[in-house]
Amino acid sequence: MPGITREEVAHLARLSRLELKDEELDHFAQQLDVIIGAVARVSDVADEDVPPTSHPLPLTNVMRADEVRPSLTPEQALSGAPAQQQQRFKVPQILGEE
Repeated sequence: MPGITREEVAHLARLSRLELKDEELDHFAQQLDVIIGAVARVSDVADEDVPPTSHPLPLTNVMRADEVRPSLTPEQALSGAPAQQQQRFKVPQILGEE
């Protein structure tokens, strides 16, 4: 596979509206050539019986069903609170707001 040329990098830079210096064109051409080579090696390894995937493991929903179950009454939940007001935990004011 032929490597990417500095003219191709310059063309991509123009399309991206990037202004690159001559030494940057050479540098990026070498880097892009390495990246393209690495991607090509992946396609050589992939076997035809392996389907393309976005994740290596299957994604499953780990959330439980939302079911109503017995829980504490407000009085039981507030029984150990140091302070309470209107069936809620009362905490010290920290933001200076009313």
